[in-house]
Amino acid sequence: MLEPSIIKDEEVEYLIKDVYDMYGYDFSEYSRASFKRRVNRICLIDRFTSFAELRYTILNDPEYLKRFIEEITVNVTEMFRDPLFFKALREKILPQLGTYPLIRIWVAGCSTGEEAYSIAILLKEANLYHKSLIYGTDLNPSVLEKARSGVFPLQQMKLYSENYILSGGKKDFSDYYTANYDSVKFDKSLQEKLILSTHNLVSDSSFNSFQLIICRNVLIYFDRGLQERVFRLFDNSLENLGFLALGAKETLRFSKLDENYHQIDDQRIWKKLDHN
Repeated sequence: MLEPSIIKDEEVEYLIKDVYDMYGYDFSEYSRASFKRRVNRICLIDRFTSFAELRYTILNDPEYLKRFIEEITVNVTEMFRDPLFFKALREKILPQLGTYPLIRIWVAGCSTGEEAYSIAILLKEANLYHKSLIYGTDLNPSVLEKARSGVFPLQQMKLYSENYILSGGKKDFSDYYTANYDSVKFDKSLQEKLILSTHNLVSDSSFNSFQLIICRNVLIYFDRGLQERVFRLFDNSLENLGFLALGAKETLRFSKLDENYHQIDDQRIWKKLDHN
């Protein structure tokens, strides 16, 4: 039986350096505890019996590296996760965004796309979808492929449907997808305004200006310095009076940017103040 933890702290440092030197992925400012936990999980799942074995595989097998990056960066996600957050968007934020001629929304760290599809459904129900663009980005190209397919496991639909109803959904959730054996395919129209592309929050710059940026449960994996950099990226990408939405354990409160924002909801939504 493997030890539950086979990676030591100094080995984590070697691994971070190796992955950066060989492939350019920079995990140096990820929370060490979270990174180490995920690496240990990979060792258990993929049956590595030593650090040397894992390191050898990562350095010599670019295909395996893809899987490693995926496991380190993957976000557990679901549609309408934290329904009260989506209820707040529905009731408090979308009516304000509706005053714009074009609504641009960035879902950062979108993983396999459940959150982006949830936003598309909200916009449809608010009759704003026709004048919206949703940008879903992630570091990991293979999760974006899943998002592009619009195909999700059928067994998740009961939970997603419950979340949807709790978020204030007005329709029958099954109207949005077609079931096929053990999977469902979401309606093509939900992809019409969805632009999916790779973007690295650690190293890439701002690529548009947005009225709403959603980045939930990504920053908890970053240390304070990197969080601050990402907040600055979001601030540069957000229009005055735009909204920034974070995850339940994330906050702007200790950030240098806090004074430029006003928290408008206990669902972790901040409004950027107008400094013109």
